[in-house]
Amino acid sequence: MNIFKVLALSLLFSNCGEKEITPNPFKMLPDGKTIQMKGEIGSSSLDDFNLIIREHPSVNLVRIVDCDGSVDDETCFLLMKRVHDLGINTHIVDRGWVASGGVDFFLAGIHRTRGANTKIGVHSWSQGNNEATDYPRGHEYHQPYIAAYVSIGLSQEKAEQLYHFIINAAPADEVHWMTDAEIEAYSILSE
Repeated sequence: MNIFKVLALSLLFSNCGEKEITPNPFKMLPDGKTIQMKGEIGSSSLDDFNLIIREHPSVNLVRIVDCDGSVDDETCFLLMKRVHDLGINTHIVDRGWVASGGVDFFLAGIHRTRGANTKIGVHSWSQGNNEATDYPRGHEYHQPYIAAYVSIGLSQEKAEQLYHFIINAAPADEVHWMTDAEIEAYSILSE
């Protein structure tokens, strides 16, 4: 599935085309090669990220303090692909955490590492009264998420396995904090 079809399908999950602007989660660190991430991915996050990259083209690492997810899946998918295509690594700092779309963003890193006492949280998505698990395997609503994983280098098989683990791990209004065994089984880290 090409990225344009992914984007079209992802609009199904947006708020009728309305975009929620969130504060910029990205901050350039003094070394000129590291971006710090703290906060949620919003509709302006790709533009915020690209501005930093234009000014600092030698960025090679995003250090994540916390990211509790995304309010705009379309932007998150594009941001994931951009990070991966640029060959940027991701790292969750000591006592840092990612959840929901923050996990997707973390997965975009070429090399994915974490410090001590970190947390990685996953759950199903919801659309109105329906959750991902309300739709059968192979349903078109699952495809944008699977395609986003494929766009950052996962095989189709691995993307589907990870996606179905995530949506079955917890309902949309809860978070499942992954165990070390789950993190290893789904190759969340590249250490």
